Amino acid sequence: MKLSKKGEYALRALIDLGIAAEVGRSLVQVSELAEKEQIPVKFLEQIMQLLKEHGFVESQRGKFGGYRLARSTAKITIGSVVRLIDGPLAPIGCVSQTAYEKCSCPDEVHCGLRMLMLDVRNAITGILDRYSLADVVEVTLRKMRRDDVPLPFSDSLVPGRAARRAAVRSSIVRPDLKPVEGILSNLLSDYTI
Repeated sequence: MKLSKKGEYALRALIDLGIAAEVGRSLVQVSELAEKEQIPVKFLEQIMQLLKEHGFVESQRGKFGGYRLARSTAKITIGSVVRLIDGPLAPIGCVSQTAYEKCSCPDEVHCGLRMLMLDVRNAITGILDRYSLADVVEVTLRKMRRDDVPLPFSDSLVPGRAARRAAVRSSIVRPDLKPVEGILSNLLSDYTI
């Protein structure tokens, strides 16, 4: 399983909408999401429409319109979003629970490759289905607060939208990602791989 750009952008937009809700912002315009995440607006509009059609987000039209989550962040699993955008999580069709396809192997029951890929599928689904958008939003906000990073979509941040965006952009640094800084390690202090 490889997460596509479309899947990545969908998840980033949903996380942003979850953060916006947590800081008291009821609606976020697609142009704001696109600018913050540096995503092409037209592409993000297509993604948001798909998320809307499947009940993840809802929109409000008009000058002060935008998007918001259609359900609680606790009820949106990361796996459900990835499946919607990118399809099955299984690396090969013969181990998929949602889109099984018979493989070319003459003895599927005793196929070593299938057994290995079943473990891979179980590991991927075990993580993506265990964690909700609420978990990711909570860890993201906790880490931003710990590092004293301005919270996006917060009206108390800096007066004026342009100044707020500039402050958020200037605070973005490319971190060296360490294994201990993943979601699991932030939710479970004794977690190690």
